[in-house]
Amino acid sequence: MAPKISIVVCSYNMPRELPRTIRSLSPPMQRGVQVSDYEIIVVDNGSTKPFDEDECRQWGADLRVLRIAPEAASTSPAGAVNAGIAQARGALIGVLIDGARLVSPGMIGFAAMADNLAQRAIVLTLGFHLGSSVQMESVLRGYDQEEEDRLLEQARWTEDGYRLFAISVFAGSSAKGWFGAIKESNALFMRKTLWDELGGFDERFGSPGGGFVNLDTLARAVALPGTTVVTLLGEGTFHQVHGGVATNATSEVGEALHAEYMRIRGCPFQAPVYRSLYFGSIPETALASVGASAQQALAAQAPLKSAC
Repeated sequence: MAPKISIVVCSYNMPRELPRTIRSLSPPMQRGVQVSDYEIIVVDNGSTKPFDEDECRQWGADLRVLRIAPEAASTSPAGAVNAGIAQARGALIGVLIDGARLVSPGMIGFAAMADNLAQRAIVLTLGFHLGSSVQMESVLRGYDQEEEDRLLEQARWTEDGYRLFAISVFAGSSAKGWFGAIKESNALFMRKTLWDELGGFDERFGSPGGGFVNLDTLARAVALPGTTVVTLLGEGTFHQVHGGVATNATSEVGEALHAEYMRIRGCPFQAPVYRSLYFGSIPETALASVGASAQQALAAQAPLKSAC
């Protein structure tokens, strides 16, 4: 029997991070779903540092691995993600473009429930960075994989994934908090029919890491006609530091990524404008951020701007 949900995870040179991500997605840590409800499709986009597949399988998930040979892989994950979407058997598909992101325990179950709120639901999740500040800043002050390993061990996140909220901050793309529009979603859920209608990720974005492709995907998704945006409240993704393109981007790299977006879309990138329903359950570890986000939203009341 085909699973109801497919989770596509794209990975490149993440032997440390990916097994943790798969563990966070696996049945022992996910709540409100059974192992038969979902599959995980890992698309390895030409890694030269392979991950341990046996380690990823030990937590009992329905796991498939698609490997793209290094000589056939693109520096952008867009094509790899689309290959995973094409292989998905579930009617609801969630995409993690970055395999270094842990997920909270209710992610899959609440996404499935949120999908039932509307015929054409776009289910969004906020992003967080592990550590005391966004990793673009913390790595400059010495935050590294060893410090992160200690942080995760001390938090005992494998006993309760919601503890990740206590050791993380909002990512820059989610800087407006729970009740503001986000620029990208690192666990984006839509029905397969909507992914087909969207055309998946735009493979013209060829920059290392995909450039603005994930931001572009969200902006195009929420603009699809007749859709209902649902933001999962109390769930999120948590970025592990791994020397990624965005985390270590210089101003020159940022300008190049903006230029690529301009060439493809013909206008500067603007954050998407949308109204959202909110659905979920707030764990104690997220209460403080939800309260601060409410205050931030009240203080930021202003006319909405239109995107190009």
